[in-house]
Amino acid sequence: MKLTKIEPKFVNKHNPRVGLITLASDFRIEKDFNNVIYGKEIDLYCNRIQCYNPLTNEMLKKMADDIPKVTKDILPEQKLDCVAYGCTSGTIAAGYSSIFEKVNLVKPNTKVTTPITSAINALKALKIKKISIFTPYTDKINQSVINYFKKENIEISELTYFDIASDLDIGKVNPEYLFDILSKIDLSKSDALFVSCTALPVLSIIKDLEKKMGKVILSSNQTLIWDTLKQIDFNNEVSGYGELFNN
Repeated sequence: MKLTKIEPKFVNKHNPRVGLITLASDFRIEKDFNNVIYGKEIDLYCNRIQCYNPLTNEMLKKMADDIPKVTKDILPEQKLDCVAYGCTSGTIAAGYSSIFEKVNLVKPNTKVTTPITSAINALKALKIKKISIFTPYTDKINQSVINYFKKENIEISELTYFDIASDLDIGKVNPEYLFDILSKIDLSKSDALFVSCTALPVLSIIKDLEKKMGKVILSSNQTLIWDTLKQIDFNNEVSGYGELFNN
């Protein structure tokens, strides 16, 4: 038998690489990312982080302890251009600076975005300072959300919520029912509605919500994806997911 050795030829250029850290119990966020970036020259790599239920600020902060290991296992020893940490309330509980440090401990010189920091960036880009909020969270987490926006000088007109304690249950909310609930929120005293939580099925209904309500609609996954594209300098048009992508 003849054995022939062939020298391999390796690629020396690659698409922007995005690492997505999603909660182990999240049904939604990977679908939303893939729907937006489908057919675009962006490579998405995901890993899941253990989620502790019921959702409390203490549990959310504890979850962040696993960020270095989870990040390290996304393309080990390879560079990522941006890491998106897929938890809104978890970012508030742990703090953005802590999350950034944990990611860069194992992936040096990596940009980091999160749902809540991307929401602030989106509001600044849209020049919006007065919002209404919808969350699926319990009272204590809601208060943390309110405090975060207030520290960023964002005025809150109203907060509406489900009071769900399990991330698994949040992911099972019916999107048609959610559309009906959100479309009935009075936005007359607000410039936009922010829907918090990466597990809620919001992205696919944003365009129709904006058309019906006549106001800007933002969501955790939408702003996270938008900011991720900004971080990797992707400037191509994205349509069908709300007014935000026009900015």
